[in-house]
Amino acid sequence: MQIRTIGILGGTGFVGRTLANRLVRDGYRLRVLTRNREAHRENLILLPGLDLVETTINNPEILAQHLSGCDAVINLVGILNERGRNGAGFRAAHVELARNLITACREKAIHRVLQMSALNADAGGPSHYLRTKGEAEDLLFAAPDLVVTSYRPSVIFGPGDSFFNRFAGLLRIAPVLPLACANARFAPVFVEDVAETVALTLRNPDYFGRRLQLCGPSVYTLEQLVRYTAACAGMRRAIVPMPDLLSRIQAALLDFWPLGAFMDKPFSTDNYLSTRVESVCTCNDLAALGIRPTALEAVVPSYLAHAGTRERYYLYRSHTGQ
Repeated sequence: MQIRTIGILGGTGFVGRTLANRLVRDGYRLRVLTRNREAHRENLILLPGLDLVETTINNPEILAQHLSGCDAVINLVGILNERGRNGAGFRAAHVELARNLITACREKAIHRVLQMSALNADAGGPSHYLRTKGEAEDLLFAAPDLVVTSYRPSVIFGPGDSFFNRFAGLLRIAPVLPLACANARFAPVFVEDVAETVALTLRNPDYFGRRLQLCGPSVYTLEQLVRYTAACAGMRRAIVPMPDLLSRIQAALLDFWPLGAFMDKPFSTDNYLSTRVESVCTCNDLAALGIRPTALEAVVPSYLAHAGTRERYYLYRSHTGQ
């Protein structure tokens, strides 16, 4: 399969920036579609062979127009929370976009699609997030003219992530943190390991039609990860694990987090429901690719050491939608 030019949806985000740098090193030309070109110029515009295009991806005709000439498409678009509570936001971001992508690829005779999904994505899953991620995968794999690979990571970490940086921000403003779902289990995976996986499987037929699970080398509870965040950021905080009932009540209250607040919704009922399933690989596909998973202890301290400045930057970016 000959691939020279790759279209990337969601390429200005945390994972997208890392992946763009990795693919440019392999000599690919990239076309990254974004809603706000100026907001991301400093991150991507200097990469050789990368075109940053301001457009909407919600219209299949416009999407097809901007994907014209691409040999493959990588879809990194995903949301962890929606503004409402009925799943419509998740369905639009995940399922409807997948439908539009299928239509656009069919029109432009693009056959290779790589989809960033989530561990435990399942159309019958417990949350809107996991259900719509699963539905999007199923739609793409069912399209007879597409050659699809999907990636199912546990929580992804690295400089600029929305996990450790988010908790660092919360800890900075909360001397006592009531922690919901403290026993939820994760196997955090390094963003550069994820990008390497995509690069190695892009043209490898052994991975066509596969759904790959991506995890780091160790499993942690949420409480362990939050306490580690506080330690790396040099903050002494009281972290109070909450029982299940109080976790659910906290989630229900935060469902009504006001629009325009200083940061995105920090927790929701949908997040609570997603934690009902452990975010841990049953088979870590990094090993078959010869990728040795990077331990979070080797990376996280370097970007949380100055959490005061970094978390304020993260909260600002979160608030402005960048």
